[in-house]
Amino acid sequence: MIRNLVSVGGFTLLSRVTGFLSQMVQAAVLGATEISDAFIIAQRLPSSFRSIFGEGAFNTAYVPCYSEALEHEGAESAKEFASQVFSLLLASQALILILAWIFTPQLVAVMAPGLSDRPEKFAITVMLTRIAFPYLACMVLFTLHQGTLNAHGYFALPAFAPSLMNIGVMLGLGIGLFFLNSAVAATLGFVLSGFAQLGLLMWSAHRHGLLERIAPVRWRRVREFLLRLGPAVIGSASGQIAIFVDTILASMLPDGVVSSIQYADRLYQLPNGLIGVAAGTVLLPEMSRRLAAGDEAGAKRAQNATMALTIMAAFPFFVAFISLPEVIVAGIYMHGKFGVAATYASADVLAAYGGGLPALVLVASAKASFQARGDTRTPMLIALAALAVNIALKVALIHPMGAPGLAIATAIGLWINLGALIGIAMSRGIMRFDALFAKSLLATGAASASLIIAAQLCRGPALDLGRAFGPLANLVALIALSILGGLVYFGVLIGLLRLLGVRLSALRGADPGMR
Repeated sequence: MIRNLVSVGGFTLLSRVTGFLSQMVQAAVLGATEISDAFIIAQRLPSSFRSIFGEGAFNTAYVPCYSEALEHEGAESAKEFASQVFSLLLASQALILILAWIFTPQLVAVMAPGLSDRPEKFAITVMLTRIAFPYLACMVLFTLHQGTLNAHGYFALPAFAPSLMNIGVMLGLGIGLFFLNSAVAATLGFVLSGFAQLGLLMWSAHRHGLLERIAPVRWRRVREFLLRLGPAVIGSASGQIAIFVDTILASMLPDGVVSSIQYADRLYQLPNGLIGVAAGTVLLPEMSRRLAAGDEAGAKRAQNATMALTIMAAFPFFVAFISLPEVIVAGIYMHGKFGVAATYASADVLAAYGGGLPALVLVASAKASFQARGDTRTPMLIALAALAVNIALKVALIHPMGAPGLAIATAIGLWINLGALIGIAMSRGIMRFDALFAKSLLATGAASASLIIAAQLCRGPALDLGRAFGPLANLVALIALSILGGLVYFGVLIGLLRLLGVRLSALRGADPGMR
């Protein structure tokens, strides 16, 4: 399993790197202005619906059903099931797209009510949203092919494909002079990248003999999938509803606040995409396969190993976000139209988000305890309870704290979600932490403490070093601190793991045949 984690994590790293480049270009070209706000809101609508109906809900319902059909009925039966789901998704996405195009002004009005007294900004947002919405259909169908490929052990190409979205946006910004404004060109690049990502995975599925076809939908066959999909949609929607609430509340604040939240969120989501989502992507089919074969102990070992790796890999980001947020934001974004005020605004949000990072990266692995067993209802109920607390805190904190208050509410909601998932799973006997996990947690805590000390001692010298490089001062300081921090953290971590008798081989969980 560690090979699959490295594969997914490596290509996800490529996606995040290109995502940072895209955000840097966006920050330099659009800044934190009303145009950048409109572009972000336009992307958020299809991206949020994609997360609700596609990545989150779909995978948790589809992968276990497909794995069960593959294990018990054979490849041809599994392919027939996939084809019926493909046909169902194709029809539903066509209907959603038509409705979205018709009711775009109403969607934007609900999503960003603060734009009602800014008609020019509202009109630009509606136009960009109409351009962007086909991306949703592409990504929902993309997720179907991703789930099928993952179930057969093919992880690399689905992890690589999202890089095309960032490349598309950068190309759009680069040729923006030929359009009404750069945001229009960037939105067109965003949409075209969706078709490119879908085409790439359809080609891969065809190459491996897994490409779905349009087939009559037999409700008996997809009934179990739909029963699991319903609670999964609601559970996935909880996170997106929180994002909608952030956008609604932030739209009522001055221009640029939506952008500041987005820039901080992109940094905050880096370890989640690189580590948390990658871990969940690999763990769910692994646990589903083992449980379908009756290997309960093997499923729990795989989960412990995945969660241990996740914690060890994510904690350097956690320390950096809470101790060096201004250095990080300045090093990555402070160019062109992105000035000092925007830097400090985004840094405050990033520090607040950082408090919830450990919970964020572990939620997907914790959910797998239930989802791999076909239970999407329990994670749904937990997510809704955490969402209720999250929204109440957002409303309470928005006025005294502004954008950082929204991020603090998000962090608290994540910890409630994770705590409830682990507590209920352990009470039911479907999760159990072993000695490997405990030793890894101990070593990670000590390495993180060492990193905090190193960051505080070396911050000043790194900034002094950066000043010798002129316009690259902030970036050089960030790189220097990253290299030094990495050496300290992983040096202490590896040393303590060896002292505690933990070997890397103990973290392997997949069969040699898994690719």
